[in-house]
Amino acid sequence: METRSNHILVGVVTLVLVALVAAFLVWIVRFGDGATKEYDIFFAQSVGGLAAGTGVTFAGVPSGQVLNVQLWKKDPNFVRVRIAVTEDTPILEGTTATIQSVSFTAPPNIQLDGAKKDAPAITELGPEGVPVIPTKPGALGELLNSAPLVVERLATLTDRLTLLLSDKNQESIEGILANTNRLTGSLADQAPGLTALMEDSRIAIKTAGETAEKLSTLADNANGFLTTSGKPLATNLANTLASADKSLKALESVLQSAQPGAERFSDKTLPEVDQLVADMQALTKSLTSVTDRLDQGGASSLLSAPALPDYEPGQ
Repeated sequence: METRSNHILVGVVTLVLVALVAAFLVWIVRFGDGATKEYDIFFAQSVGGLAAGTGVTFAGVPSGQVLNVQLWKKDPNFVRVRIAVTEDTPILEGTTATIQSVSFTAPPNIQLDGAKKDAPAITELGPEGVPVIPTKPGALGELLNSAPLVVERLATLTDRLTLLLSDKNQESIEGILANTNRLTGSLADQAPGLTALMEDSRIAIKTAGETAEKLSTLADNANGFLTTSGKPLATNLANTLASADKSLKALESVLQSAQPGAERFSDKTLPEVDQLVADMQALTKSLTSVTDRLDQGGASSLLSAPALPDYEPGQ
């Protein structure tokens, strides 16, 4: 009888403990339901690794969990993921969701970020009765989406490398390398001459620099001379040219005034002068003849004819 009483007491205590645990779990669930908000996320990509209970983070901070994952009945191309996050999580306009994998061994989780400061909260109900958070491709999703393009570019690169390394091109490359080797050898042989040439060039450049400096000094001196002495000289030259211009104008006026007299002189006086010169020449010839006679015969030669020479017969 006593043993039976002990079993009954143990059973009662066990039932009481189970009831307390169940009540505590119900309280926890109710408390959690009152402190969370639900959202839908529609992924148009594979969500492998996501399941109920998967963590949800906002900017890396744990903020909730995945409630369920299923194909969307209205469009099987999308996977609907229902999540629950705490009420203080800032699900504002601009917030996006991505599937993030921490490592290859750890299961993925949902990363929320991109909320804009002072933006309104996402409250508009979606097709399933809760607000919808838009998605953006994650790093893995972007890699998978760009994989075909990467493969195509790798194939193109491989084809071009195959063409580049063909037998004909390899022969050409070998010829180029051989020519380069010969060229470097020739340059090595000519190194002393090139060194001397470079030294001569350096000296020539230095001399040119000194010459340019001297020319600059000469230009500065010429500029100073023109600034100090050139202006008075230019002024005197301008005055001289002005005076010469006035003199030329006066001479032109005199020539214009003398032109009528010069024309009369050339028309009337010049012929008379020519006649006078001719008469003077004739008179001069006559006087010359008289003078010659006086020298040869004396004054008597002017009054009598010249004597005939003596004539002897037989001669």
